[in-house]
Amino acid sequence: MKKKKLVLIDGNSIAYRAFFALPLLNNDKGIHTNAVYGFTMMLMKILEDEKPTHMLVAFDAGKTTFRHKTFEEYKGGRQKTPPELSEQFPFIRELLDAYGISRYELENYEADDIIGTLSLNAEKEGFEVKIISGDKDLTQLSSNHTTVGITRKGITDIEEYTPEHIKEKYGLVPEQIIDMKGLMGDTSDNIPGVPGVGEKTAIKLLKEFSSLEKLFESIDQVSGAKLKEKLQNFKDQAIMSKQLATIERHAPIKVDLDDITYEGYAKAKVVALFKELGFQSLLDKLGEDSESDTSDELEEIEVEIPAQITEELFTEHSNFYVEMLEDNYHTAEILGFSIVNENGHFFLPTEQALQSEAFKNWAEDESKKKTVYDVKRTEVSLRRRNIHLKGADFDILMATYILNPSETGEDLAAIAKKYQIGNIQSDEAFYGKGAKRKIPEMNKLAEHLIRKGLVMSQLRAKLEDELIKNEQFDLFRELEMPLSLILADMEFYGIKVERKRLEAMGRELNERIIEIEEKICELAGEKFNINSPKQLGVILFEKLGLPPLKKTKTGYSTSADVLEKLAPEHEIIEHILLYRQLGKLQSTYIEGLLKVIDPKTEKVHTRFQQTLTATGRLSSIDPNLQNIPIRLEEGRKIRQAFVPSEPGWVIFAADYSQIELRVLAHISGDEKLIQAFKDDLDIHTKTAMEVFHVDQEEVTSNMRRQAKAVNFGIVYGISDYGLSQSLGISRKEAGNFIERYLNSYPGVKEYMDDIIHQAKEKGFVTTLLHRRRYIPEITSRNFNLRSFAERTAMNTPIQGSAADIIKKAMIDMDEALKDKGLKTRLLLQVHDELIFEAPEEEIEILKELVPLVMENAVELSVPLKVDYSYGPTWFDAK
Repeated sequence: MKKKKLVLIDGNSIAYRAFFALPLLNNDKGIHTNAVYGFTMMLMKILEDEKPTHMLVAFDAGKTTFRHKTFEEYKGGRQKTPPELSEQFPFIRELLDAYGISRYELENYEADDIIGTLSLNAEKEGFEVKIISGDKDLTQLSSNHTTVGITRKGITDIEEYTPEHIKEKYGLVPEQIIDMKGLMGDTSDNIPGVPGVGEKTAIKLLKEFSSLEKLFESIDQVSGAKLKEKLQNFKDQAIMSKQLATIERHAPIKVDLDDITYEGYAKAKVVALFKELGFQSLLDKLGEDSESDTSDELEEIEVEIPAQITEELFTEHSNFYVEMLEDNYHTAEILGFSIVNENGHFFLPTEQALQSEAFKNWAEDESKKKTVYDVKRTEVSLRRRNIHLKGADFDILMATYILNPSETGEDLAAIAKKYQIGNIQSDEAFYGKGAKRKIPEMNKLAEHLIRKGLVMSQLRAKLEDELIKNEQFDLFRELEMPLSLILADMEFYGIKVERKRLEAMGRELNERIIEIEEKICELAGEKFNINSPKQLGVILFEKLGLPPLKKTKTGYSTSADVLEKLAPEHEIIEHILLYRQLGKLQSTYIEGLLKVIDPKTEKVHTRFQQTLTATGRLSSIDPNLQNIPIRLEEGRKIRQAFVPSEPGWVIFAADYSQIELRVLAHISGDEKLIQAFKDDLDIHTKTAMEVFHVDQEEVTSNMRRQAKAVNFGIVYGISDYGLSQSLGISRKEAGNFIERYLNSYPGVKEYMDDIIHQAKEKGFVTTLLHRRRYIPEITSRNFNLRSFAERTAMNTPIQGSAADIIKKAMIDMDEALKDKGLKTRLLLQVHDELIFEAPEEEIEILKELVPLVMENAVELSVPLKVDYSYGPTWFDAK
């Protein structure tokens, strides 16, 4: 018979550990996920290592417990939980539910007390018990049947506290841990102990007297007059501290061991949650990234594969679908086309269609209207085959995205299901996945594609009605649809990259990396493998004697955050950090870019993701040209390889100056903010003057830096915790800073209050051009979830409106360039910047035209400002 094993987890403690051990992570909906991610990693490891038969995660029920009656200031020194962590607790609870793991909290008691009570009950019934926490208080529960695992600095690195380990580490038995806490106190829980008595003294006393009570009974035997005096003066405080540190093992819990059996997790629920949170690497760990879906019986449909493609197949309007299985439609193979209209349901095999004059004429006929799924994908895939799509007047994917931008990445079947339209299978169910993925024979493929064409008709009617009802049809028709075709042009045309220059940079970078490597080895006093964390740890923490801040399962942590904190300790650290940064530049950007240069065009053809972000921002992939690091000079130099595609041309760059702050001024109507922009003042200096109450000439560079952080922090809904991390100041200072900012700009404070009220009333917020973001959590009873929703409500109209403005500018620029008959081409959009290539003789025109068009894309109560520059490379256009 399998031995019964109970695993008890201190939920709050592990969540805190995970949050502070990992950098702040966000999913595509802007929700912070680092604590959930770390918690999940811990959970997966525990399940794999421990294989429990019973399991429970205990949480603290609230701030007040029975211990506060003994000592009101218990845990009084603790800072408020950062909102970035608080908002993740509902997801941690959802995670536990998906995993089928019991969770419990008890009013007036702490998680420790629940764990203490259940572990004792389990021991009595012959269980083996494992406790997991980040709090060493729980080591008092260690016994011959209970092991207490305490997380170290990382997430999954655990130190096992058995009675033997406690004896070896402290020379004490588990019960004496409470006495030790009574003497030395615990600053994290605000347990006072005896002032001036630390761990060493406490252990020494307990080895001599065995317990706190026996110590005070034999107080005269204590050596050292000062120590004896302290103990006598703080006797009551020591006894109270021991009481506070003692875990209650008879708490009135209403859960017993039979209620917390663990029988495995519901894979579909876990997969769905991982997808929502964006945990792709954890999906991979599960072995599959989704569950195969089963579809209801599909109704029969008419399928026709015409022997010859003639003009008679096409009507004034058709649903047109291009099938490709790969995400990258620049290189993907077309499997076939479906055309559904009043003349019939037609499947056109790829080569037959591409060689047909009738098909090409229809595709390029502006008067023949077409409903498509992803117009940009459709246009680029056809353009690569010398067909220029025209007449696409409705895009199912784009309409769905505008109606709810948080629901991204859905295939046609998922969209149809949402609108209760059946008769279609998902691609995953039809083609299979992974090693089982295959393309069926033509008749089945034809039927699948025609089903897609048929649901598009029903979807268009529903989506069109909803767009009109939401006042979003103009956003769809006048902004996003025309922009799709401009982006298609940009993607298809690409941007030229000089391979030889990139290769030369790679060689230079390599030489620089070797130089730094030699310098590091010189400072270390020996040669070693810098890329080996183990060898690096030995050098830093053993040979050079630097203080180890974190330990991992395999040794010392040498992560970037550890090294950054150690930078003042030894000059070797800055060289190691630079070595890593340059190594990443070499592998990710130099070698990465070289791999994606098209050998025929000598260009890279990035893809702009138009239906991804919740705010409406564009993103760039394959390669990501928006993220080339430019803080390092070596990173900026990579832009030297991006050049015009024709001789006698230059790169021309134009970017909006502080567009989000200008949008904030307009939306909030704050008079001081508006006037500052109208007077063309430096907004960060102006904010520093307001917040620090100083004149302009008294503003220091540090004051301006802090003002800049809070200016942009307000735009992104930053909290006191986030600002404290950004500026390296305490949370209290950061909170005061934010408060002074809001007092200085009352219109901004009013905007924040009003937008939250509107979001609660309507369930969504909108941008200047009516882009919506739904925020259902805004009315949640859960404080943490509601707080995150409030910050989202505040920053989405600002970020989303900035995104709308630059999109409008792209459309207006495209029109202006065509109207003037200029050869200048738009190549890239990078955040608030547009990158063009242009003949030198058109530069004088562009100097006037580009700022004029971009600054008048929309009318605000403050002027939009555009800066421009140009040069022979993207690097020079700065």
